[in-house]
Amino acid sequence: MANDAVIEARDLVKTYRMGGGEVHALRGVSLRVEPGEMIAVMGSSGSGKSTLMNILGGLDHPTSGTYELDGARVDGLSRPALADLRNRKIGFVFQTFQLLPRTSALENVELPLLYDRSGRGDDIRARAVAALTRVGLADRMTHEPSELSGGQQQRVAIARALVTRPSLVLADEPTGNLDTRTSLEVMALFQELNGEGTTTILVTHEHDIAAYARRVVEMRDGLIVRDEAVAERRDAADDLAGAAAGPGGVT
Repeated sequence: MANDAVIEARDLVKTYRMGGGEVHALRGVSLRVEPGEMIAVMGSSGSGKSTLMNILGGLDHPTSGTYELDGARVDGLSRPALADLRNRKIGFVFQTFQLLPRTSALENVELPLLYDRSGRGDDIRARAVAALTRVGLADRMTHEPSELSGGQQQRVAIARALVTRPSLVLADEPTGNLDTRTSLEVMALFQELNGEGTTTILVTHEHDIAAYARRVVEMRDGLIVRDEAVAERRDAADDLAGAAAGPGGVT
């Protein structure tokens, strides 16, 4: 039977040499992610979650183990091949937005398409406009980051992640710099996109944010110590409506 998983990682080990010793960041991590999943990866500092995300995002190589994305081997790819894979298959959303200053929202979203060597030949401007419209920023396309709120900047970052039509969106603490209400708005958008089939993995240290995912993977000391479905998944749109209703609206 064909492997239809978005991610199939087996026995990932990552060891860093520091001074005269070694740091074992990952100690044999296996993870399978099916299309359309929304997973929250949790763990304290040093648990290995950032190392895992870097490997899944093609930003680092494992010391050993195998990693397949959409059925194709990723471990062992050259730097240029990894860069091409990231641009075609993976959308990134960061805590600090990572937008270019003095550059419009539209130009920020167009940027990944300028590096697209797939030859798809789509209209770059049209795709960027569509992505910004999808995240509710049709009236903010010409604004620079300094002219946007934190939530709007994160929406631009999400549009930029989606514009290449990736197989996977990786979000690293996407609500870390946002207030409670804006965090709910961003999570409502992630849930909506996930409901449309966008496979999403987000790193968070906040249990209330993880409750919006479908599945929680908890890491400790370079190992996965918990991997289970969210028993009572929260609906961010409902919580947002409750927050708008006034005190006591969100429990």
